[in-house]
Amino acid sequence: MRGVTKEFHGNRVLNRVNLDVRPGEIHGLVGENGAGKSTLMNILFGMPVIRETGGFQGEVFLGGQQVHVKSPFEAMSLGVGMVHQEFMLLPGFNVTENIKLNREATRPNLVSRLAGERLRTLDVPPMRADARAAIDRLGLEIDEWLPVAGMPVGHMQFVEIAREIDKTGIRLLVFDEPTAVLTESEAAQMLGALKRLTAAGVGVLLITHRLEEVLEVADRITVLRDGEVVATRAPAETSLEQLAELMVGRKVERGGLPARAREPGPEDRILQVRRLTVQMPGERVRGIDLDVYRGEILGIGGLAGHGKVGIANGIMGLYPATGEISKDGRQLTPGRPREALAAGLAFLSEDRRGVGLLLDESLELNMALTAMQVKGAFLRPNPALPALSLRDERAVRSFAERMIKELDIRCRGPEQVVRRLSGGNQQKVCVARALALEPDLLLVSEPTRGIDVGAKSLVLDLLVRLNRDLGMTIIMTSSELVELQKICDRIALVYGGRLAGILPPEAPAAEFGLTMAGKRKEAS
Repeated sequence: MRGVTKEFHGNRVLNRVNLDVRPGEIHGLVGENGAGKSTLMNILFGMPVIRETGGFQGEVFLGGQQVHVKSPFEAMSLGVGMVHQEFMLLPGFNVTENIKLNREATRPNLVSRLAGERLRTLDVPPMRADARAAIDRLGLEIDEWLPVAGMPVGHMQFVEIAREIDKTGIRLLVFDEPTAVLTESEAAQMLGALKRLTAAGVGVLLITHRLEEVLEVADRITVLRDGEVVATRAPAETSLEQLAELMVGRKVERGGLPARAREPGPEDRILQVRRLTVQMPGERVRGIDLDVYRGEILGIGGLAGHGKVGIANGIMGLYPATGEISKDGRQLTPGRPREALAAGLAFLSEDRRGVGLLLDESLELNMALTAMQVKGAFLRPNPALPALSLRDERAVRSFAERMIKELDIRCRGPEQVVRRLSGGNQQKVCVARALALEPDLLLVSEPTRGIDVGAKSLVLDLLVRLNRDLGMTIIMTSSELVELQKICDRIALVYGGRLAGILPPEAPAAEFGLTMAGKRKEAS
């Protein structure tokens, strides 16, 4: 890509960007949310939004030949594949059907012999065999006949990757945050698969916020900041700290927060969970007892597929659940989200697009709507019809402007449609929506998924500030063990849908590893 420049409504988001990927190379592309990475990839992949907003300036070459990619279909025909940051799966189809979409194996039947090739029958066995082979290359144990709807986001990410791996004629594969929803062990499996692809001559362009990963596997790394290339370096010529500083244009401090000694008693209990089971596909909970103490940050960790994500989803009633849940001694009925919200709980889901946001509505409406529905916030009396309330536009706008400033949401203003935000900024809108409920117990699931290194620090610091300054109790589910160790008072680890143990953040790494693998016998 040479001299690529792109503007959206007069706002320049890319400025003369040069980028090249060699055959058999893993080329890392890093930058903060809003730096222009996704826009650059949309140009490469011929996404309609580029053409619909006036096109771009610059040149794109594949194999030394200049190309003018007008659609994703054309990009795929040229040998370019892409795993998007947001899922491009069909939820009504199963895993095999998603992997083989538009490349289905067919066989003739009586009707097709008479009426034409378009009426041939799907040849399911070879399709399943291809899907199985692609999944096995990723080292994932998932059935190829499972429906995609209801799958954990980590499994859906693997299906996305398997679809691209299954294609033939691929010359360049673009991965946009492929490990954002994966645990460390799953990410290592996926990165190993990328290395095998490059050994066969495929070029890989890897976009990630996990700087440790890109330093480990990339041959070269390009850094984007504010729509411009600020550096291209080999991993041996740089460090994590230097990459972070190049990304954000300032020094990024590292290191954990000071530990806080706590010895809570039964009187401090804010949430009590007994015999909790949750029927969340791929993240089933099989009977968990858990006590949460007022004023703490409790971490929930574990390998993908073992139930850690299901706990918060079950408590909030998003999936069928059984057991006993009590908040401040008040019994909550499993399966009733409104009851949980009314009791002072709020939830930041790991699936921000599917659960957390109204993508075609404004930032300010997304932030205020749940609080309006549950608590009657942001409403004012209707002079004409006292029984009906009106939205208090001034209060909504004021709250949105405050959240945009405090959370550093990169946007054009409170009225911007959420769909047009980057993934990290969409996540911040979800945080603001939860804060509008003014909860005393906040459940957050994968809060830093898809967020760059600078924004991660901001979100984690915000959670700590809410906890320390406002006394808000927080339950944080994360695949990033380092993040849990950084801000949590205790870390509950889940294995096989059950509680494997509760460890202090300073516990030895070996003890964390054994507990996450289900080898530790006692829970504390």
